[in-house]
Amino acid sequence: MKISYKLQDKFDLVTFFSVLALLAIGLVSIYSATYNHPTAKGNLDKQLIFTAFSLIVLFLIYWLPNTTFKMIALPSYIFSLLFLIIVLFMGKTIYGAKSWMGVGVFGFQPSEFAKIGLILFLARWLTDTKRDINNLKDLLSTILIGFVPIFLIMLEPDMGTSIVFAGIALVMVFWSGLNLFGLFVVLSPGIILFASLFGTIPFIFALILIIVALFFFKQDLFTSGMVLVINIAAGFIYEFLIKILKPHQVKRLQSFIDPASDPLGSGYNALQAKVAMGSGGLFGKGFLQGNQTQLRFIPEQWTDFIYCVVGEEFGFIGSILTLMIFLILFLRLFNISAFARDKFGTLTIVGILTLFFIHFTINIGMNLGITPVIGLPLPFVSYGGSSLISNMLLIGIVLNIYRNRKHIID
Repeated sequence: MKISYKLQDKFDLVTFFSVLALLAIGLVSIYSATYNHPTAKGNLDKQLIFTAFSLIVLFLIYWLPNTTFKMIALPSYIFSLLFLIIVLFMGKTIYGAKSWMGVGVFGFQPSEFAKIGLILFLARWLTDTKRDINNLKDLLSTILIGFVPIFLIMLEPDMGTSIVFAGIALVMVFWSGLNLFGLFVVLSPGIILFASLFGTIPFIFALILIIVALFFFKQDLFTSGMVLVINIAAGFIYEFLIKILKPHQVKRLQSFIDPASDPLGSGYNALQAKVAMGSGGLFGKGFLQGNQTQLRFIPEQWTDFIYCVVGEEFGFIGSILTLMIFLILFLRLFNISAFARDKFGTLTIVGILTLFFIHFTINIGMNLGITPVIGLPLPFVSYGGSSLISNMLLIGIVLNIYRNRKHIID
């Protein structure tokens, strides 16, 4: 079928308008969240500037030659690691994490742009014809690529962003053709680590399950022994995390395990967000009429808890509409990944989709009180220049891949 040169054949309007709709919801919510705030009224103006600049970035990326992303994959990964190291020494501490760098009056988070470097380099690494992801050596090398930025981000410490990096690496490795045993090798340390959060007995029980699984896979003694050692080491990472995490981050973990442990401290925001979401009813209290929002019960609600502004002032209808727009965007990205020009393009979009989905899932969960409060913004909706620009840059990459695809998406 001959490719048409109509606009919809070269520019994916569904993705673009879905993003524009989320940007509009974000701007309206930020306006409401800062309306009665004496020191945050200027945030809307800043977000408008970030939005305009990010749209320019999107179109610049869209028009780049399609070979650009493979060329910059390794340099972008290396530079992102350098910035993650620099921020540990020269960064600004905000909310207990040294994750910000200043450039004049502007600040940015290197970790936001490191996500781009990781996605591009992993896509390039995993599509190398010399690579066999089901070979233990290649698999461990790939895990190391993902682990290095995670380790640097944990030193800041920023647990939420570390989870995003781990999720991106895991899904991209799986999508590249990882077999069942390889998936077990990647997932098992995380299972052990999670079990160790709840004490020694759950840790031992999980370790026994890992040993049973190793007998099931019937790998050679060296391979099984190496996997077992990695899992035992993962069990002791919890003690390391407790030492490097700030007290408020430890309390957030404890509040997740026991939500009633600190209702006026680490659990306060989550409890107030649930009140805001529940009080909105079917149609909401109306724009600028939300008590939790306008009376500032939730500190800096325009960032991580922006979704409960939607829930309180626009109700169940507004909340579901927002979720549906995200669903349309996710399905469209998944659809485009199937028609990418090559495997590199497919893996790149899968990585981008994973990033957005993890942010979406954890942020919505934070607002509903079903996931820990770990400081992840809602893509395109929450206030923040670094996250918005990096997210729009990623959408620009998606649209570029769409423009250079071989097949038309119906």
